[in-house]
Amino acid sequence: MSQVKPYEAGGSKKEQVSRMFDRIARKYDLLNHILSLGIDIWWRKKAISQLKPHRPVRLLDVATGTADLAIEAARQLQPQSIVGIDISKEMLAIGRQKVAQKGLSQLIELRLGDSEALPFADNSFDAVTVAFGVRNFEHLEVGLREMARVLRPGGQIVILEFSKPRLFPFKQLYHFYFRNLLPFIGRMTSKDPKAYDYLYRSVMAFPDGANFEEILKKTGYANPKTISLTLGICAIYTARRAH
Repeated sequence: MSQVKPYEAGGSKKEQVSRMFDRIARKYDLLNHILSLGIDIWWRKKAISQLKPHRPVRLLDVATGTADLAIEAARQLQPQSIVGIDISKEMLAIGRQKVAQKGLSQLIELRLGDSEALPFADNSFDAVTVAFGVRNFEHLEVGLREMARVLRPGGQIVILEFSKPRLFPFKQLYHFYFRNLLPFIGRMTSKDPKAYDYLYRSVMAFPDGANFEEILKKTGYANPKTISLTLGICAIYTARRAH
């Protein structure tokens, strides 16, 4: 996977991604819903529903951002505990407000931390989730191995991530929207005009579909599956820790 950064220069990808999300945090949720026409809410519901048969008790949400996926997990799964981790202080601050407003502060703990060096012991969680976060990892395989490490053997991972449609003419419409309209809307409404240009570039560079399944197998997971959503705009990847 080629290294795509939000900005041309000035620090590692990790530092740049953290800076970018701190800058756009206040508008992040609103822009997500507008730019996806609200479909992102359904995508998260569908992703969490994959864990229902497994009834996880302890859940880790990596790259939790403003905690939407963690909150959805609390609603659907009723686990005993959820920890959300992210590298953006501003995103976490908004997430904590949302968690408190929903009366979930005793259930969901949000922590500042690095997905490539998770501050948890081996075998700590029954399930790990990530929504729109893995393509932002500086070292994809390192992050995936870390998540496998903190999963108990047989524990489940669910990853929600943008993918690339293949169907004509939707593929062409998607690329036009993603490459031209979405960055324009982002520039008009966000403090950081680079953020939504980076979104397109990072999605194009991400090894989606069967390629990502192979990476999951390589990094400690078994039985990876891909569920394509909304004509291939997005995908849910599920797998379990191999051993």
